Amino acid sequence: MGNLHDMTLTELGAGLSARKFSSREIADALLARIEKADGKLHAFTEVYAKEARTLADAADTARASGFPLGPLHGLPVAYKDLCDIKGRIGTGGSKMWAKRVATETSATVERLTAAGMVPLGKLHMVEFAFGGSGTNPLMGAPWNPWDLKTHRVPGGSSSGTGVAVAARLTPAGIGSDTGGSVRIPSAFNGLVGLKVTFGRISLHGTMLLSWTLDSIGPMARSVEDCALMLNALAGPDPRDPTTLDQPLEDFAAAARGGSIEGMRVALPDSKQLPEFMHPDVTQAWQAAARTLESLGATVEAVKLPEWFFAMAQANGTISTSEMFSLHRDWIEDMSKAIGPGVRARGMQARHFAPGAYAGELRAMKQRRAAFNAWMEPYDALLLPAVAVPAIPLAEVDEVSPIPSYLTRPGNYLGLCGLSMPSGFSGGLPLGIQIMGKPYAETTVLRLGKAFQDATDFNKRAPNLKELGL
Repeated sequence: MGNLHDMTLTELGAGLSARKFSSREIADALLARIEKADGKLHAFTEVYAKEARTLADAADTARASGFPLGPLHGLPVAYKDLCDIKGRIGTGGSKMWAKRVATETSATVERLTAAGMVPLGKLHMVEFAFGGSGTNPLMGAPWNPWDLKTHRVPGGSSSGTGVAVAARLTPAGIGSDTGGSVRIPSAFNGLVGLKVTFGRISLHGTMLLSWTLDSIGPMARSVEDCALMLNALAGPDPRDPTTLDQPLEDFAAAARGGSIEGMRVALPDSKQLPEFMHPDVTQAWQAAARTLESLGATVEAVKLPEWFFAMAQANGTISTSEMFSLHRDWIEDMSKAIGPGVRARGMQARHFAPGAYAGELRAMKQRRAAFNAWMEPYDALLLPAVAVPAIPLAEVDEVSPIPSYLTRPGNYLGLCGLSMPSGFSGGLPLGIQIMGKPYAETTVLRLGKAFQDATDFNKRAPNLKELGL
């Protein structure tokens, strides 16, 4: 059977179709791996071992019928613990909610379950999804598997998803992205992560951080896998009106490969990047541009609008204001078990000038129109995903802008984006982000697939022999 844990969703699906192995064998292999590794890696809040085996057996029974099944049927997945499942614990990353039982099921879980996916469990995250480093002092931060000696940041807020997928505990998982929370952990863990356009995937039954900026997104080890999951997840949902105006597309078709000849990719002047850029990140980003150019894309040197990176702070004003509105009752109650960093950042909203939030919403609409005009000639914008490799957890500054500085503008401007592994620095993964226009997921997937096929970064795996794997 080979190493089932090393296979992507696409590879596992092909193996199931060819009857090389069963869904139960996949589930058993991954559950055994979780049992060995997660004591150290701390990716899962809860493992659904019994449920996974039962649903895997059901998937095998369905396959034995000979009836046509979808491409995700019988394949495993794990969920960031803000996707509620009725009757199950859902913590949202907060110790305060360690016994909170969900009363409804998120649209994300509904759709992937309907597609036949087998849930392995729920995954750790930054409390309330409010942080880019991946810290969680009360529930524990997952351990970045690329360095088992030093506890390094996993990236946030989808920290558990990043660690679980990188460590081959699951071939794919669900994250969310409000200011970079799919792209940051994807970069720190060497994954492919898709930040979809706001409104592309329903947020029904998802714990919100920001109703203006939140998006659900797949995290996996190949572009094809992200596209397969998006095919199942995208689409109108009357319970979330923001999803009703989207175009309907076949994302998997865009990820099958093909020429990118003549596609125009904007490459910003490196002098516009922040001073805290690590040189290896910059070099990997520039090398990625050369790779795309060698594949036929037209890479054009550009100057970003002078206000582009100022959008990181503007994004923060909006997300902090909305987070405080949602969680104020317990953030201000000092008896509640909430991490000090998250509480302090949330309390900043109390000091915003009157009208600051409304002013930012108005300015955001204007900036989006201006950037859409700037972006019109280009198919994509190529940026580094995170300015630095993963740092030791002990060195985290909870108010540092570094983790999400390069990613937040994408949310603020309503863009979609694909985070891709682009190299290594001292054995730690680096990432780029291919940013596209609103609802241009097929474009970024096409470019990402071409880059993936020309490199092997997505195939690299951390060495977990120390954990008996």
